[in-house]
Formats: sequence, structure tokens, C-alpha cells
Amino acid sequence: MRHIVSRDRLGSSRRVARRTLAPLLLAVVAGTAATATATATASVSVSASASAARIPWPGYGQSAVAADGRAPMGTSGAVGRPHPTASVAKVMDAYQVLLDHPLGVHDSGPTITVLPYEAAAYRAEIHSGQTLVAVAGGERISERKALEAMLLPSGNNMARILARWDGGSIDRFVARENRTASRLGMGHTHFADPAGTDSRTVSTAPDLIRLDEAAMGVAVFAQVVGETSARVPVAGVVRNHNRLLGHNGVLGVKTGWTGAAGGCLMFAARVKGGRSHQYHTVYGVVLGQPGPPPAGRSFDAAVRLIEGAQRFL
Repeated sequence: MRHIVSRDRLGSSRRVARRTLAPLLLAVVAGTAATATATATASVSVSASASAARIPWPGYGQSAVAADGRAPMGTSGAVGRPHPTASVAKVMDAYQVLLDHPLGVHDSGPTITVLPYEAAAYRAEIHSGQTLVAVAGGERISERKALEAMLLPSGNNMARILARWDGGSIDRFVARENRTASRLGMGHTHFADPAGTDSRTVSTAPDLIRLDEAAMGVAVFAQVVGETSARVPVAGVVRNHNRLLGHNGVLGVKTGWTGAAGGCLMFAARVKGGRSHQYHTVYGVVLGQPGPPPAGRSFDAAVRLIEGAQRFL
């Protein structure tokens, strides 16, 4: 026997079904949207300002951009979570050395003698894959030349030599750096070594913006990181790893790369604002970018950040 349903009952059933399904569909859509929003927020956490939301932030790691010494225009990534800095740590090395032994832009500074064990360490490490500069026992190098040897080709051994010379020992020097970081308000930063090869040397992009601005305020530091090359004793001509120098208004600052840190870059650029039509200094940091040494895709990310910030200045 066939069951016959009247049209009135069929229409009533359909209306009930629509009333029942509608809330369920809305819940599904809302849940999907909430999941998508949560995923986006987890991958890129951006400042709420309109300009920050429209800056082309990198899709990896973390980053921050500021201008003219003001608060950051915005950030991306897990900027509350300390990240290995790689050789960007050498910016603090140079800043600490220049705090303890100030130099004028035309000064060479005191002379540093390379100790026999430091020369032996260079010979032992030369095939380790580290970035090193050639040194010899008894070599005499000025503070200025030692800074160039550390900052331009990113000499890990010169970072250790400067730390030993300045602090009396590497441990005492690193302790000084941590006190300086605290004074600068770098609350998520810890230095475990001067070269940045130790993955326990960590910071965040907003913390490093503070260091970027402070270091670039020291004239001789800004001068050194703006050099494309320099001649130093024993090693001869050393070249800057920062290929952005002279492009997009870039004035410096420092590259970095390790397996734990990925590609890292601290930069400063002098650009003409798209709104003010006046010149501004843009400071930025990118950490944890994919790609090979010397900084992975940090160079491309930095250019996009500079151009994005420039449009809103």
C-alpha cells in the first residue's frame, strides 16, 4: 500500500525542516568563519591600524617596522615568543663595544692584539662552515677595523675576540650585553654568546627594533654598517653581506642565518614618504625567513616592508 501525504502536510514538513536546518547551517558557516579567522590570526598577528593592516607582511617568522623613533607601525608573527637571532646579535656586540670604547667617525680607536689561542681556534674552525675572518697570533687590529671585520663579513671569531677584549672574558661581556638589553627595554631578549651561533641567543622583532634605533644613533656604527667593503689586517678586503645597501634607501644594518634561526635581517632605510613627501627613517627586523645564507628571503621581505611603510608616511 502506498502512503499518500497531503500537500498541506508536505508543505508544513518542509517549513519545519527549513526552520530546523537554517540555524544549523548558520552555525556551520559561523564556525567555519571563526576557524578561518583563528587560523589567520595565528599565522600573522598584525597591528590594528589601517596602515599596518595593508603593509605586505612576510608569511613566515616574525617582523616589525617602525619609523622615526616612534612606536612600531605594526608587527607580524608570534612577536611575543623569543626567536634565535643568528648574527643579528652582532649589532649588540658592536653597540656594547662602542658604549664601552666610544669612537669618533674619523677615529681608529685602541689596538687589539689577537691572542695565540684565538688564532689557533680560527685554524681549527676554518672548515666548520662558520663565517670567519682570517687572523694570526700577535696580529694587531684597531677597534674600528675589528668592528668592520665582525659586521661586514659577519666574522664569528672576531665577535668573540672583541667580546674577550672588551669584557675581559666572553662571559662577562655577554652579561654586560644582557644588562644593556634590559636598559633598552628588550624584555624578551637574552644573549648567550656574542656570535649568535648559540640558539639560546634569542630576541623578538619589536625588541630588536629598539636596538636598531639605538645602534644607528651611534655615528660610527651607522658609518661602518653602511660600508660595502673594507680592508682589514691579515684577511685583506672583506665585503658586506647586506646586498640591499644602496637600494630602496637602505643604510644598513645586519644579516643573519643559522639552521635554528632561519634568515634574519635588521635594516634601516631613508625614504620619502608617500603622504608627507618628506624623508623618514624606517627601521625594521625580520626573523625566521626560509632560504639559504646569508639571510634567506629576508632581503625580499625587507624591500616589501620598506615600500609598504613608505606609502603611509
